[in-house]
Amino acid sequence: MRKGIFLAGSAYIVWGLFPLYFKALQSVPSLEILIHRMLWSLLFLAGVLAWRHQWSWLSAVRRQPKVIAGFTFSALLLSSNWFIYIWAVNDGHVVDASLGYFITPLVNILIGSAVLRERLRPGQWLAVAFAALGVAWLTWQTGHLPWVALALAITFGTYGLLRKTSSLGALEGLSLETILLFPFAFAYLAWLTLHGQNAFLVQDSHMQILLALSGPITAIPLLLFAAGARRIPMTTLGLLQYIAPSVQLLLGIWVFHEAFDQHKLLGFIAIWAALLVYSLEGMWISFAAKKQGV
Repeated sequence: MRKGIFLAGSAYIVWGLFPLYFKALQSVPSLEILIHRMLWSLLFLAGVLAWRHQWSWLSAVRRQPKVIAGFTFSALLLSSNWFIYIWAVNDGHVVDASLGYFITPLVNILIGSAVLRERLRPGQWLAVAFAALGVAWLTWQTGHLPWVALALAITFGTYGLLRKTSSLGALEGLSLETILLFPFAFAYLAWLTLHGQNAFLVQDSHMQILLALSGPITAIPLLLFAAGARRIPMTTLGLLQYIAPSVQLLLGIWVFHEAFDQHKLLGFIAIWAALLVYSLEGMWISFAAKKQGV
């Protein structure tokens, strides 16, 4: 249990610190950072698969076109989520990005209801209502929807749905996604190279190291999360998931000095109230189920 909390908590802390990494790459266009992240992740994952002698799943997947089609869609969602997040961080929207990952669990509830036909409990409806109130307040105050947060939540929530119903584990799934994205990423990087715009070739060694690190920085927290999630209950994992957006929010306010006035605070308070109701309701249901089991 302690090891699981440590592993999963470490993954969420690393994800929370991502803005520091992407800010260091601010001189590189967001799309190119995304391309390098895809390619270096694939190289790192290939190394992990080779070390673990874990290649047999590839031959099985090649004979399952439905699996490939599903992972093609999930790869597009994941790359969209990555791009929006990288752009948001480097364009001064770290606070908005943190909001996206705060509301992701609530978006998951709605996706489960709409797609999987899961019936929402009263506590879940209350949580969704608080979240909707927060989004409506932020929309009214700013004059537009918090589209960065909503785009991150919807893309990641839908991606989570696809991965939840997939037949591959975390390592194999991400490896397949990066394999499917490789031809497009390589073609774009080749085009940049021909035009003398490949940041890895024109930037200094410090930037080259940072770009190469995008592989392990992407894959390691995912592997930590996968290892930790197997050792702890879902209720505990659900509470730990708020570490990442909390760290991002603090970085956005204290390190990057993004605006966070009382109006935005009220919107966040409504979201936090939604998460509190969601978490307490989940713990109560879990406790009641265990009590009935005894």
